Amino acid sequence: MLYYVAALLLVFIGVAHSYLGERYLLIRLFRRDNLPKLYGGQTFTKNTLRFAWHVTTIAWWGFAAILVHLSQGPLSAHVIAGIIGITFLLHALVSLVGAKGKHLSWLFFIAIGVLALLASTR
Repeated sequence: MLYYVAALLLVFIGVAHSYLGERYLLIRLFRRDNLPKLYGGQTFTKNTLRFAWHVTTIAWWGFAAILVHLSQGPLSAHVIAGIIGITFLLHALVSLVGAKGKHLSWLFFIAIGVLALLASTR
């Protein structure tokens, strides 16, 4: 039961983090005119800050998945690797879409995700 409560708290704090961060922090931050101008403007900076903010939430949800699986007994390395793989593929998606491919972290996140998923099947 404790694993489920911890996982539920991680899901809740992730939703709160993303929603409240967008509403009360990022939007206000993006109104400033003194953000660094990368690639000719502030768009890249804003997109990078936004996807980095939300990737944190995805990481917490990955931990929540591990906790849920732990509630069912000892975990194998395969299950943990599978969860990590899926979590990093989601990181890649958020990075790719959020920064429109300009922030190259998505390449590394895809590689990590695929390698972890491949390892989980062995």
